[in-house]
Amino acid sequence: MLPVSLKNQMTPILKEGFVIKRSVFQPCLELYPMEEYNAMMKKVNLKNRFKKKNNDFIRRFTAGVKIIEIDATGRMLIPKNLVAIAGITKEVVLSSAINIIEIWDKESYESVIEETTENFEALTEEVMGEEDDSDALS
Repeated sequence: MLPVSLKNQMTPILKEGFVIKRSVFQPCLELYPMEEYNAMMKKVNLKNRFKKKNNDFIRRFTAGVKIIEIDATGRMLIPKNLVAIAGITKEVVLSSAINIIEIWDKESYESVIEETTENFEALTEEVMGEEDDSDALS
């Protein structure tokens, strides 16, 4: 069940549906609005399928992808195989990741946040501090 405030924010995109898939880098699931997923797949579809590494990537990247809907009450049914992949047991965390929502087992999420906390200052400087992006924003 999605929190009411989140469901309300998602109202404009609820009719188009969503895609849920396993994350590439983390033990969680990713919930994509259909428009975001289609934009990403356009980029993936540009890969040459006659190169084995591209074909292997596409197969793994799309493994377990499911189209899902959020019903009128804000419920979302996550397929059991994806629940198992993410290690979701009881409590769930929904985490905003800019244009998608990550769905985590609460303990796994807290563990990953704790692991990255130690080096977050250095990571922030490396990712955000190297270039002056002010030109890109104007």
